[in-house]
Formats: sequence, C-alpha cells, structure tokens
Amino acid sequence: MDLTVIWAFIIAFAVFAYVVMDGFDLGIGILFPAFAAGRERDRAMNSIAPVWDGNETWLVLGGGGLFAAFPLAYAVILPATYPLIIAMLLGLVFRGVAFEYRWRDPGHQKFWDMAFTGGSFVAALAQGMTLGALLQGIEVVDRAYAGSWWDWLTPYTLLTGLGTVAGYALLGASWLIWKLDGEEQAHARKLAIRWGAATIVLMGAVSLYNIALKPEYAARWLTAPEIYWVAPVPIVTAIVALSMLRAILKDRNSKPFWLGIALFFLGMSGLGVTIWPNVVPPGVTIWDAAAPERSQIFMLVGVALTMPLIIGYTAWAYWVFRGKVADEGYH
Repeated sequence: MDLTVIWAFIIAFAVFAYVVMDGFDLGIGILFPAFAAGRERDRAMNSIAPVWDGNETWLVLGGGGLFAAFPLAYAVILPATYPLIIAMLLGLVFRGVAFEYRWRDPGHQKFWDMAFTGGSFVAALAQGMTLGALLQGIEVVDRAYAGSWWDWLTPYTLLTGLGTVAGYALLGASWLIWKLDGEEQAHARKLAIRWGAATIVLMGAVSLYNIALKPEYAARWLTAPEIYWVAPVPIVTAIVALSMLRAILKDRNSKPFWLGIALFFLGMSGLGVTIWPNVVPPGVTIWDAAAPERSQIFMLVGVALTMPLIIGYTAWAYWVFRGKVADEGYH
C-alpha cells in the first residue's frame, strides 16, 4: 500500500470539502450586493449562520496535511504564492468579522456589508489564482522556490481566479434556491442561471488554456491511449452542466446545488488528471515531496481518528439546520 498516494487523496478530499462547503458561503458574500437590503440579505446570511465557521475546518486540514505529509511541496508553494495566501487570509478575516458585526453594529451595517462582500470576493479570487499559479508551474531549483515575487500574476491565473469567483457564486445561489422560498428563492434562481452560465464558459476557457499551457498537459488529454481514459471527464462534465441549468429552470430545490457540487468535483478531477503525479508542476512529484514513511504512518493514525469526527459533527450540524430558513437568525 502506497502511503504517499493515500495522503495525496486525503489532502485532495480536504481541499474539495473546503471548496464545496466554504465555497457557497463565499458565494453568498459575492452575491450580497445583488440582494435587497433588509430581509433578503438577512435571510441569505441566516442560511449559512449555523455552519459557515465550521466549514473552514477543512482549510486547516488541507493546509496542515500538506505541511505534514508533503513538506517540500509546502515549502515551495507558500513562497511562490505568499501575496495570494496573505490576501486570502485577510479576506477570510474581513468576511468573518463582518458576518458578526453587521448584526451587532447596525449603525454601520452598510460598511460591514461591504466588508462581507469584499472579503468574500478577495478570498475566492486569491484561491482561484493560487490554483492557477500551481497549474502553470513553479520554478524550483535545489528543492527551493527560485522564481520572483510576481510569478503568480499572469493572464492564466486571473482566468482561474475569475472562474473560482463565478463557481462560488453559482454554489451560493444554488444553496439559496434550496434554503429560501418566495421572492428570495425566485431571485436566487435568476442569479444561479447567470453565474451558472459564466461558470461553464470559464471552465471551458480554463480547460482549453490548460491544453495550450504545457505540451505535457496537451499530451495527457489529446494523445492515445490516455485520451481513451480521460475522455469521459469532459463528456460527463457537459452532461452535468446542462442538467444543472435544466434543474434551475425547472424549479427544483436541492438538485441544482448537488449538481453544482458534481460540477466542481469533475472540474477538480480534470485538474488532477492534468498534473498527476506532480504536486508542484512541472517536476516535483508526490513521492519527491513526501515526508518519511514513519511520519506518514503516525499522522495517518491521527487522521483516521479525527476525520470521522469532523465528518460526523459537520453532517449533524447540516441535519439539525435542514429545511427552509425563517426570518429570525441565531443572533
């Protein structure tokens, strides 16, 4: 049993869980200016109030797992993306503070609403650009980052950043379709159609850009026999995307959200196929970056104990607060 591969999938799962769970929280922040001040904004916030801070647990697990299981990758990726990581963390701080203070400081609610939107947008954009910076390749010499402070800023990373913003907004709108009713739900459907279309277009643009980005990426997707293994990914992605738009238009409640999650899963699967087995393209594989085997075994025991607990209390929180959102919130 290859422990390095197991750890790669554990971290990929943690990242996916974070992207999905905190993604719709950030998406609601991105959409916040489109909501009417007062009841609509309050209900949108109330829909995520019981779960938003717990969703960030997966960010800690993903980042901590990368540091522990793939220390070389952590040591290379962080210096290459410091400005983006700092921007993301500051955005998350502003989002969290604004979430609490807009209720406790009603005299400055407009300011806190702006902070909520700004923090959510910056965090989402920084996450997408970090992904783009990783995919476009990081210069490594003697097992250390050898690039400049601005290598992360390219047209490709801006495209992946905007794609992430659009995807999070789609998840946020589809979550509100599920959790709201009446006029607010109808408004969320309109937003979901717009951001769903934008997400599909940007996913397609990133996919095409990937093929042109590096010859090895093109070879992975366009040459035999690899093409026979990877061809189902774009085909199933197109089917899921069309099904999601149809579910939004057909007044389904939860189905658009689950199909949006499936769309993210397929997108992340495609990116995984593109760079595998590298953890830092173009030349650092998961085995190059892995911690010693004994360290991996020790940490795996901890994950085996804690991950079921995290999944359990997360599922319980969502179960307790299932159903439509009322006007009153936990505050």
